[in-house]
Amino acid sequence: MDRNDLGKGGEPRQQASKRERTMTTAQGGPIADDQNSLKAGARGPSLLEDHVMREKIFHFDHERIPERVVHARGYGVHGHFELTEAIPELSCADIFQRVGEKTPTFTRFSTVAGNKGSFDVARDVRGFATKFYTKEGNWDLVGNNIPVFFIQDAIKFPDLVHSVKPAPDRGFPQAQSAHDNFWDFISLSPEAVHMTMWQMSDRAIPRSFRFMEGFGVHTFRLVNAEGQSHYVKFHWKPKQGLQSVVWNEALKINGADPDFHRRDMWDAIDAGDFPQWDLGIQVFDDDFADRFEFDILDATKIIPEEQVPVRIIGTLTLDANVDNFFAETEQVAFCTQNIVRGVDHTNDPLLQGRNFSYLDTQLKRLGGPNFTHIPVNAPKCPVHHFQQDGHMAMHNPKGRANYEPNSWGEDGGPRENPEIGFQSYPAEVEGEKQRTRTETFADHYSQARQFWISQTEVEQRHLASGYIFELSKCQEERIRLRMLSHLMNVHDDLARMVAEGLGVGDMPEPATPARAPITDLPPSDALSILKNGPDSFRGRKLGLYLSDGADAELVTALEDAFRAEGAMVAIVAPHIQGVTLSDGTARAADEKIDGGPSAVFDAVALVFSDDAGQRVAGNPPSQDFVSDAFAHAKFIGWTQAAMPLLQAACVAATMDDGMIELSRDSAGDFVNTCRKLRFWEREAELAW
Repeated sequence: MDRNDLGKGGEPRQQASKRERTMTTAQGGPIADDQNSLKAGARGPSLLEDHVMREKIFHFDHERIPERVVHARGYGVHGHFELTEAIPELSCADIFQRVGEKTPTFTRFSTVAGNKGSFDVARDVRGFATKFYTKEGNWDLVGNNIPVFFIQDAIKFPDLVHSVKPAPDRGFPQAQSAHDNFWDFISLSPEAVHMTMWQMSDRAIPRSFRFMEGFGVHTFRLVNAEGQSHYVKFHWKPKQGLQSVVWNEALKINGADPDFHRRDMWDAIDAGDFPQWDLGIQVFDDDFADRFEFDILDATKIIPEEQVPVRIIGTLTLDANVDNFFAETEQVAFCTQNIVRGVDHTNDPLLQGRNFSYLDTQLKRLGGPNFTHIPVNAPKCPVHHFQQDGHMAMHNPKGRANYEPNSWGEDGGPRENPEIGFQSYPAEVEGEKQRTRTETFADHYSQARQFWISQTEVEQRHLASGYIFELSKCQEERIRLRMLSHLMNVHDDLARMVAEGLGVGDMPEPATPARAPITDLPPSDALSILKNGPDSFRGRKLGLYLSDGADAELVTALEDAFRAEGAMVAIVAPHIQGVTLSDGTARAADEKIDGGPSAVFDAVALVFSDDAGQRVAGNPPSQDFVSDAFAHAKFIGWTQAAMPLLQAACVAATMDDGMIELSRDSAGDFVNTCRKLRFWEREAELAW
């Protein structure tokens, strides 16, 4: 037999190929029958000696690990970070030294409050955590899509999470904050008011992970090779622009597709439309920190970009879906303590507590101290230490020495290196040991007011509506009034709108502020979603509702125009088999009409044949498709044959400039119109 005919182990290649496809036990033993357990006779009892069944059931019984207490519902993606501006004058971190160098990354997006089985488009904070596999070890930038947080000190974190999680006596509600416990805690914690402004805004219901910002939240340090330190805040700026949904739309998306954000990210990457974010830094020194109106260590405060501009230094590209959700997304372990030389912590008391909590959490979730042996957590640079054994140790140090110092020379293992090793910035620390809150953390309303005045009128309506909805779910009037007393310190217009929405007649007394609010902070455009939206329809999705006999040339023109824009087109039809167009060509459907509501699309178009329009008009899901798109201020393209449906959906009488009549020559114009994403003028005319 020729050597080329032999496979691994010297066996014939055909036999080796067959062996590679053979199911085995975890010990590698080939399995002859995976359908039936071993029994004493065909109808006899199962036998204890059935090692194949016992191993299979044993592993199944233990395949779940504890879910994260918070951020349980997550979605992870591989990618890389490319440096576009070196900053050696600010940091000696290896990742910031060479323009054009790419560093592998793993990013996990998540919701905070819900469990693993909750829905994607909850009103919630979104986690935005990125693991950089640098040449000098892993750096975890563990942040959110909101730049501030509810609390100032980590000792309050268990209380915050307990308040928003299902009540212990009844086990609900799930994945929502619209209940008494949460708002009871918030209304007794004025420091949380600023964060709830972001939470009640559209920031908490993003259209996609791809269309939201990310923030490191805390103030960190950058330290250069000379030991000089600057303060820094980290920002992720989406190249796709910002976009959110409206609340009614979020409710319908969750009903139609609870995996909406996951599916959106998977589909975009699978199609080669790789989302990108610019990494920006706000850098400032002690002089600015001393002059700034608020304490830079207070995690409930931002530093407005007008005061310290964001400097872009690199780009994150997410370009590969995971191969196995559990092995990667579920087992990835982020720790805020994972920093590299050139990046350091500050005395932010919330950050200090996170540094303890995250490491402790991984020990519980992943079973022991060796979670860095799991591939998704393992550094991609050389690792040398004397740590050994423990639960699920995959590799141990070699040789005689497992301690240091030792006198075994080159065989004695690794040694510390003061030249390139991590060294903490020698910040001066002094003071009496005490449990207290610094007076510089006492202003709880000023930046909440600044956030309000920075929003457009549309966004202000949405924000007030968020408070109205959430507080209307509180059964206790005292909680609603207590929260309203805080909003009176934020802005009179906001308090009035919420009070009217709740039906409150007599306003409560304003809450007594720990420090008088600053009322003349200027607006900041960076705080608005609508002022930072995209300039194209790229990455968005058109829902193209077709009937049999629809104009083939118009359909092709729409598909070509939107795909040229970099957008996706999904065919919606009365039946999942699809439709036959006017020229006899078939179009397979992506969604059946009652499974593809307009809520999951960014714009819709209705292209019917003359005889199909009347039939479609009597279909309730079709009516909802149109009426929801209209109510959610989306652009609607239509043909004359669709007029019966527009009439049945009660929108024909209120035609506006957001409803575009389509022709074969107008497809490009429709794309240009859709670049605005929403026709907000319509919403202003509707009751809210």
